[in-house]
Amino acid sequence: MKLIRTLTMLTAVCAVASQSAWAQTKGVTKDQIVIGTVQDLSGPLAPYGKDTLDGMKLRIAEINEQGGVHGRKIKLLVEDSGYDPKRAVLATQKMVEQQGIFAMIALMGSAPAMAAMPLLMDANVISFSPMTNARETFDPVHKLKWGFSTPYFDGMKSTVPMVYKTAKPAKACALYQDDEYGLENFRGAEAGLKAIGVEIAEKATYKRGATDFTSQVARLKGANCDFIAMGTLIRETVGAISEMRKTGYNPTLVGASGTYTDLIPKLGGKGMDGLYADMFAQIPYLDDASQPVRFWASKYKTMFDREATVFGAYGYMIMDRFNAGLQKAGPKLTTDSWVKAMESVVIESDIFGSPRLTFGPTKHIGSLASRVSQLQNGRWKVVIDYPKDAK
Repeated sequence: MKLIRTLTMLTAVCAVASQSAWAQTKGVTKDQIVIGTVQDLSGPLAPYGKDTLDGMKLRIAEINEQGGVHGRKIKLLVEDSGYDPKRAVLATQKMVEQQGIFAMIALMGSAPAMAAMPLLMDANVISFSPMTNARETFDPVHKLKWGFSTPYFDGMKSTVPMVYKTAKPAKACALYQDDEYGLENFRGAEAGLKAIGVEIAEKATYKRGATDFTSQVARLKGANCDFIAMGTLIRETVGAISEMRKTGYNPTLVGASGTYTDLIPKLGGKGMDGLYADMFAQIPYLDDASQPVRFWASKYKTMFDREATVFGAYGYMIMDRFNAGLQKAGPKLTTDSWVKAMESVVIESDIFGSPRLTFGPTKHIGSLASRVSQLQNGRWKVVIDYPKDAK
């Protein structure tokens, strides 16, 4: 009897200790899970930030309407960084130290996300799918670091040779921004072409913020480049292609995922048709051929009184993926239980055409696969699907 009483007491002590550890998990109460996001709502990426936030809100509303996660509703806290790393750090500090968030979701921008990362790691707070293609979001592997999309290098390495094989040009060249963004895309394109036995014959660069591309276009045209891999962003893409069209120069053009946005045709008009881009999620047009996408886009417009964009889809997808980990972690939610659950999650392709996602203890990004869209009559259309061996 004494042994039984002793074992009973030990069991009770262990149970109390376990419940205490669970109760002390930041951002988790018996009826709520508090998460945070830092978006650019007033700076240069504000359109992206607002759309990403709205996509997150839509998925959270759906989850909460369905009863939440094991009886807990999700509460989202929001701060504006203005795309300033210092403001992002201060906002993160506030959420971590004063508001006690469980996880930081979809923090917008490479520089803000990288600046805030050490704070999150030190506080044992999950960094889930920052809105950046920086490899550092998931590599090297850390239990708290989880990436969202294919890094620029990997995307260009995959998609540029796909388009090259389709177009069958004579001379491959490159145009890219003279900074880490441009270089990362150039190196990916160079590696992808080299893998199929093709060298980049000529290259032209420009400084960030450039508006005149006369010399770069003249150089590429003079070298008889009929295929150009572009490490450019939105306005620079429009400016360079507009200069090409003006001079009657029409090479095959392949842009990085940074060019995959409806802003390209909105700013550049008909002249942007023909541009290829690395991508994975289809832009959700209201009259899309897919009924689930049409339904989602209509729901988005009803809730926010504006048309959905691909960044709205990104925000929605990120919350959906995070929720998959929450659901699998079960009622006794802790940081460690979520990590363990997420590392075994499998997510099949969604309505936007994302690839199948798998995670593991050494794999904190679901997939590195890319496919290719092309601008046709002012709209992005998928023209090359994922490689058969995509992972």
